[in-house]
Amino acid sequence: MPAAQLLLLACLVWGTGARTAQLRKANDRSGRCQYTFTVASPNEASCPEQGQAMLAIQDLQRDSSTQRTDLDAAKARLSSLENLLHRLMLGQGAGPPEAQEGLQTELDTLRTEREQLETQTRDLEVAYSNLLRDKTLLEEEKRRLEQENEDLARRLASSSQEAARLRRGQCPRAQESSQDMLPGSREVSPWNLDTLAFQELKSELTEVPASQILKESTSGQPRSEEGSNGCGALTWVGEPVTLRTAEMITGKYGVWMRDPKPAHPSTQETTWRIDTVGTDIRQVFEYSLISQFEQGYPSKVYVLPRPLESTGAVVYGGSLYFQGADSRTVFRYELSTEMVKAEKEIPGAGYHGQFPYSWGGYTDIDLAVDEVGLWVIYSTEDAKGAIVLSRLNPENLKLERTWETNIRKQSVANAFVICGTLYTVSSYSSTDATVNFAYDTGTGSSKTLSIPFKNRYKYSSMIDYNPRERKLFAWDNFNMVTYDIKLSQDGKSP
Repeated sequence: MPAAQLLLLACLVWGTGARTAQLRKANDRSGRCQYTFTVASPNEASCPEQGQAMLAIQDLQRDSSTQRTDLDAAKARLSSLENLLHRLMLGQGAGPPEAQEGLQTELDTLRTEREQLETQTRDLEVAYSNLLRDKTLLEEEKRRLEQENEDLARRLASSSQEAARLRRGQCPRAQESSQDMLPGSREVSPWNLDTLAFQELKSELTEVPASQILKESTSGQPRSEEGSNGCGALTWVGEPVTLRTAEMITGKYGVWMRDPKPAHPSTQETTWRIDTVGTDIRQVFEYSLISQFEQGYPSKVYVLPRPLESTGAVVYGGSLYFQGADSRTVFRYELSTEMVKAEKEIPGAGYHGQFPYSWGGYTDIDLAVDEVGLWVIYSTEDAKGAIVLSRLNPENLKLERTWETNIRKQSVANAFVICGTLYTVSSYSSTDATVNFAYDTGTGSSKTLSIPFKNRYKYSSMIDYNPRERKLFAWDNFNMVTYDIKLSQDGKSP
């Protein structure tokens, strides 16, 4: 029968056409139904490597497009065959019943095959849509990885430049020292011999009797609430106790401190150290334990966003307060976030060697902490070089109140504040120095003192008071030392 032969020939052609797409349905390990659509590559014997993922996706897209074209062509051929069979059946309506039943069976089979083909076409479209979505996700991931790669490259270049700069500025002896090192971290600050020499050049030290510089003044003002904190006057300073010695040239002078109001994650043991020899001082070394500080192994190193100047920095309430290099601006740097939270220019304050202490070191602006709060010690042109003392707001660095003393700043070696009273030290180098002046902010009065103070190593560049430990912290010629003290409230006399 010509019609049957034509039908069988069409089915044979369609059956061998290239049914290369397969759809499988099966449960996964969790029991959920999972559809799997498989397309055989016409020109690849194995899957591409990970680096060729984008090329594989493009090949799959081309294969998918070809498959859809083939399926559309097959559907068109099936439709033509159905129409042909339908016309043949109408034209042979008077034929034998067996022939009509055979044609009807063939037609039903053909329709079933067409429905399956349409189902496969829909599945292919869904798979193609999923393929496009995966392609979009891969492209986004590729862009993200490229951005991360660029960021890492910039950071690597910056780190390489910093390492090269540190190597150029490092003392050869420091390279041989192994004490102040952590794996991947060193206690190193760039330094400059010209700056080092300049900071040690100063006028010939002349010890002037206190009576010739300062006459005691009493204003008769009542004491403020600052003197009612269980405080008393300084009556005695003990012998220095050495905690550690720096072995590099950058450690000749600097500043070290603990927070009297520690903020998480710091504790009362956490110690900070800054070597201040150099022209670009940015590194702050943190030690979680006192034993780490004594052994010279920092637990963290901060890099300040701008360099600091002098040995006047302090840590208070979780923030580092310091004077910016070559400026009269004081900064509050929050240690937990490593961000500058406030900055304030001290009005009229001298800086960069205009009104330093007698030892030099650009110590024009000196920050201090006591039971009352945060202070700044400085001088101005209007004060003609006399010490000016201001109390600062720890949050925004606003000057809350200011006192002008009659103590010439360059005539003393250092100063600190205890219970709202400013104390000064007569010499930075004499082993028989004294705490020689006191200015009480509560009464506005000043007086001379003669409390022995020993510079054991003959170059004290920093002296600060810690109200929590009730000790003086000092940096004396490479050595970090502490002094016990006594106040008059203890009922003891010097």
